[in-house]
Amino acid sequence: MLPPTPQVRFSRPESEQARQRRVQSYEFLQKKHAEEPWVHLHYYSLRDSRSEHERQYLLCQGSNGVENTELVKSPSDYLMMLMPPSQEEEKDKPVAPSNVLSMAQLRTLPLADQIKILMKNVKVMPFANLMSLLGPSIDSVAVLRGIQKVAMLVQGNWVVKSDILYPKDSSSPHSGVPAEVLCRGRDFVMWKFTQSRWVVRKEVATVTKLCAEDVKDFLEHMAVVRINRGWEFVLPPDGEFIKKHPDVVQRQHMLWAGVQAKLEKVYNLVNETMPKKLDGQSGPAGLVSGDQRVQVAKSRAQQNSMLLAQELQQRKEQVWASGALPGVRIKEEPLSEEGEEEEEGEPMDTAPSGDHHSRLTNGLPAGRVAGGDSFNGLPSPGCASTPVAQELRTFVEATFQRQFVLTLSELKRLFNLHLASLPPGHTLFSGISDRMLQDTVLAAGCKQILVPFPPQTAASPDEQKVFALWESGDISDQHRQVLLEIFSKNYRVRRNMIQSRLTQECGEDLSKQEVDKVLKDCCVSYGGMWYLKGTVQS
Repeated sequence: MLPPTPQVRFSRPESEQARQRRVQSYEFLQKKHAEEPWVHLHYYSLRDSRSEHERQYLLCQGSNGVENTELVKSPSDYLMMLMPPSQEEEKDKPVAPSNVLSMAQLRTLPLADQIKILMKNVKVMPFANLMSLLGPSIDSVAVLRGIQKVAMLVQGNWVVKSDILYPKDSSSPHSGVPAEVLCRGRDFVMWKFTQSRWVVRKEVATVTKLCAEDVKDFLEHMAVVRINRGWEFVLPPDGEFIKKHPDVVQRQHMLWAGVQAKLEKVYNLVNETMPKKLDGQSGPAGLVSGDQRVQVAKSRAQQNSMLLAQELQQRKEQVWASGALPGVRIKEEPLSEEGEEEEEGEPMDTAPSGDHHSRLTNGLPAGRVAGGDSFNGLPSPGCASTPVAQELRTFVEATFQRQFVLTLSELKRLFNLHLASLPPGHTLFSGISDRMLQDTVLAAGCKQILVPFPPQTAASPDEQKVFALWESGDISDQHRQVLLEIFSKNYRVRRNMIQSRLTQECGEDLSKQEVDKVLKDCCVSYGGMWYLKGTVQS
C-alpha cells in the first residue's frame, strides 16, 4: 500500500490593513499572553531585613541636627531648580533693545548705554524728561556727564549728535552721500537752531548742497513745519535748565563756537551771513516775524548790490589803468532790483523741493553768471585750460558715461551732490554758472535734444533742456542716435514705431535684446508709451 501523498497548503496573501486588524484583535493578544513564559520572582515580606534595608534609602538622613531647607524654598525657586532655563534661550536674548525700547531690559545696561539708546530713539529731549525715564535713583551729575558725550545743547534742550545717527561707514538712503557729509549738514541745521527758533529749508539746501530728502530728515528730527513760516524747533526753550546749570551751558557755548568755525571753513560762509553769537544764545531765542525776515533779506540784497557795484567799478579801473587790449570788450552788467524782488516775494518754506538756484547759480550771484565769455574783461573760469574747466569736464564725461540722457535740472542735482562729497577748498567751489555747465556738456561730445514738450507741460525750463551723449564708442551708438532723432520730433513714442525705424535706418532686423538695451539706456515707459529720461513727471 502506497503512503499518502503529502498535500501542501499555502495561506492566502494578507494585505497590510488585514494584518494590522489581526494583530490588534483580542484573540491575537490573548494568544500572545498565553505564549509568554512565566518568570519566577523572589519575594521578601514586609518584616524581612532586606525589605527594611531598601526602605532606608527612601528616607533622608539628617546630619548634626541641621534642618533640611530644600523643601522650604519659594515656588519660583523650586520651579527653577526643577526646570532650569536652557543656555540657547539665554544666548537668544538681545543685549540691547533695537527698535522698541523695553524699560526692563534698558535698566540692566550701563548708564552711558541707556542715555545713548534713549537719545538715539527720541533725538530731542529736555533734561527733566531724561531723568524721569532713567529712574529716581540715578545721580543727575552722572547723567549730565553722560549726556554731553552723545548730545548737544540747543535752546536748553538736548539734541543727539550727528555722528550717533550717522555712523562712520554709513550713507544716505536717499542720495548715497557719505556719513561725513550728512553730519556736516545736520550740524549746520542744529547750529541754525541755536541762533533762532525758525529755520528755512531752502536756505539749508543752498548752503549744504544736499538733496531735499536729506534736509527734510534733518529738520524732522528736531523741528515741525509751519505753513508760510518755515520750520520751528520742536520744543520750547528750557530756561529752568539754563539757570540751574550755567557751567554746562558755558561749556556747550564753547563747543558751538568750534562748530561754527568749522562750518564757516567748510561751506565758505560769508561773515555777513553768519549772525554774531550772543552770550545767552543757548537760552530762549526771540521769535522773528515774517515781516522782519523780509526786511532783513531786503537790506541784505541792497548791501550785496552796492558791494557788487563797487567791485565792478574797481575792476574796470584796474583794466583801464593797465591798458586794455583793443580786442578786449568790457561788458557791463546792468544792476537791477530783481534780486530784491525775488527775495521779497519768496515764500518761507512750503514747497517740497524748491529750486534754490534762482538767486545763486551754483554759488555765484545772478549778475556774475548772466552771460558773456568774460567777467568784465577778466578771464572766464570756463576757459578750457583752467583746472576748474578740466575738473568740470571730467565730472561731465563720467556722468554721461553712466547715464546717456540727462536734463539740465538732473545734471545740476548730480553736480551739487558731487560738490557735497568733495573736500573743503576744492577748485570746483570757485563757482560754476549754468552756462559754463552747458558749454562743458556740449564740448564733451553731447548734443541738446529739442524735445517737443506739450503746451500744458508742468516741466520747468531746466527740465525741458535735455542733453544726450552722441557717441560713447560702443556698437550701440548708431541705434541711440536714431532713437534720439525720433524724440527730437516726438514727445512720446510707441515701441513698434521705434523698432520699425531702427530696422529701417540700420538695414537689419534687431533682436529684442538690442532694442531693450537702447531703450533702457535712454528711455522710460509709462502707460505703454516711451519717453526720454527726465521728460515725464512720474
